[in-house]
Amino acid sequence: MAGFKLLLSQSRRLSLPHFSSSRFLPLYRSLSSSYSSSSDSQSLPIQPVSYAPKPKDPPQPDQTLQSIPPEEGTRSTLSREDLRYVKDVPNISPISYPTRVAPLPEDRVGEARDQESEEMARESRKIQAESRAWRTPFRVAAEEEKVVIPFPMLIMPEKKNEKRPVLDLMDAIREVKGNAKANFDETVEAHVRLGIDQKRSELIVRGTMALPHGARKEVKVAVFAEGADADDARAAGADIVGGVDLIEEIASTGKVDFDRCFSTHSFMKRLYKISKILNQHGLMPNPKQGTVTKDVTKAVKEAKQGQVKFRMDKTSIVHVGIGKVSLSEEFLRDNVGAFMNSLLLAKPAGLKKTSKYAGYVNSFHICSTMGPGFRVSIQSLSRAADHYSKVYLNA
Repeated sequence: MAGFKLLLSQSRRLSLPHFSSSRFLPLYRSLSSSYSSSSDSQSLPIQPVSYAPKPKDPPQPDQTLQSIPPEEGTRSTLSREDLRYVKDVPNISPISYPTRVAPLPEDRVGEARDQESEEMARESRKIQAESRAWRTPFRVAAEEEKVVIPFPMLIMPEKKNEKRPVLDLMDAIREVKGNAKANFDETVEAHVRLGIDQKRSELIVRGTMALPHGARKEVKVAVFAEGADADDARAAGADIVGGVDLIEEIASTGKVDFDRCFSTHSFMKRLYKISKILNQHGLMPNPKQGTVTKDVTKAVKEAKQGQVKFRMDKTSIVHVGIGKVSLSEEFLRDNVGAFMNSLLLAKPAGLKKTSKYAGYVNSFHICSTMGPGFRVSIQSLSRAADHYSKVYLNA
């Protein structure tokens, strides 16, 4: 009521039209008991009313995260965002556990304590004895067995970058035979690194050779020839000799029943009909391998003796077996000479080098199947090749 009186008095003083209108007069008359009929009458003064502030409740010491809401009279210590998550959380009462004290050694029974101390002393003595044995193993063993142990020898490891000396062919063969200690008859292998670019396919080295002291195996030889060449092949010991009829038989059946294949120059054009079948078995005649020849008799005899094929791999190295460790040193030398002679015959024509070996044969190593390798000098290889050509080719 006092506030409404104050509002009316201020509206008269400011001459506000909306507050002085007649529609508010009945309300005023009903609320005011001191109404005056005169328009110039003054309103009664309004006494200000003041209220004492309400004292705040002191915070409780056991208060948890959940605080009293503001409408109950206490200001919250948490923000409005925190109250969103905390106000619905139930009160968590603290749980206290009884304190537990570990038993001390003095609290145990006397007999059990003495037994445990004896076990600990026995275990400590055992550990000390083992540590002394590990520190001086040779001395303890010598005292127990009374045996004199020699001082261990120190073996120096071989240096990886250390270059081995270049040996003569006969010396290298002796070393290979001396280091062959396997339970079987090992194969003597030759590894030749050639000075040819492996990217140039026209310079690939391939060929065949007949070892004078190789292992004799039964080889089935076929010759594509007609007329006098066919008769010479049969006389030399060829197993299969034929012409057009043999080509038609292979083309119809697709089967190959021979190990080596030779042809004359006149039959090369006709062999293209069965070239896929022969290439699958690696038997297609090739002039570079010596399987396309005019001397059929010599080719068949060499094939019957047991020829060995060789070919340069992707790293420009030729790997070939030249005999067994059980062969004598002279026989192995002759086989190496035969291989070097065939390797020189297979030298590509596009290799522009004047010397026989320079630029063509970079290195030559000989080894057994399970033994180390030994480098051989080029001079001794040249002498072995000359010896083979004099003894076996010019005889």
